[in-house]
Amino acid sequence: MDGLAFSLAGLLVGTAVGATGVGGGSLMTPVLILFYGISPAVAVGTDLLYASISKAWGVLLHQRRGTLEWPIVAWLALGSVPASLLALLGLHALGPSPALDQVIKLTLAVAVILTASFTLVQDFLLRRWSLPSSFSNFVARHQRLGTVLSGVLIGAVVTVSSVGAGVIGMMLLMLLYPRQEPIRLVAVDLAHAVIITGIAGLGHAGLGTVDWHMLLGLLLGALPGIWIGSRIGFRLDARNLKRAISGLLIVVGAMTLGKALAG
Repeated sequence: MDGLAFSLAGLLVGTAVGATGVGGGSLMTPVLILFYGISPAVAVGTDLLYASISKAWGVLLHQRRGTLEWPIVAWLALGSVPASLLALLGLHALGPSPALDQVIKLTLAVAVILTASFTLVQDFLLRRWSLPSSFSNFVARHQRLGTVLSGVLIGAVVTVSSVGAGVIGMMLLMLLYPRQEPIRLVAVDLAHAVIITGIAGLGHAGLGTVDWHMLLGLLLGALPGIWIGSRIGFRLDARNLKRAISGLLIVVGAMTLGKALAG
């Protein structure tokens, strides 16, 4: 397929991400599968490296601003890196095959729908949701263990589907660190996403499920797209844009689930 077509996909998804913060792997991977006819394994493998490279710039910005809590990133990685490596072993055992594609499509569909659903209620939860004190105390006592276990979940899901390092990671961080400034949790989530998508992406490269030509095309479109989206976000109602993208993700997730169940 022409690289220009992949650049267009990168531009559209990058614009959505820049305007709303929503999209990324949860939109890119299903788009590649459903509308570009890319095999699920190649779509996931390529998108993982695309995500790692494109998000690295954001990590540098947070590092310069001093908003990165590296100890939390380290505790997440303590769970996510081994989980990702184990998931990669499982994928390598399956090898490029219809069974691998089926596992990826099912995991992807569920992850996209969960991601979109949480995004729809995220603002409400941030404004009004307060946990019972007994639960908050329990979380505080087991914060590090919870962080490691969250990393395990994120590492496994991201490696198989390329989805979850962003929104799902943020949801778990909000539960575990309710007293942290949101901007610091965003920075932690972003830094951890770069690490885990990079490791998982390289693992997929070893499996032969990364299309380097497509990766370059996606990046060429995504970088200006993120810039354009950030400008659009300043002029339009970001909340309504986020809701629209989340609704689209639920539809895309349902389509991916239907395709997976149909075999």
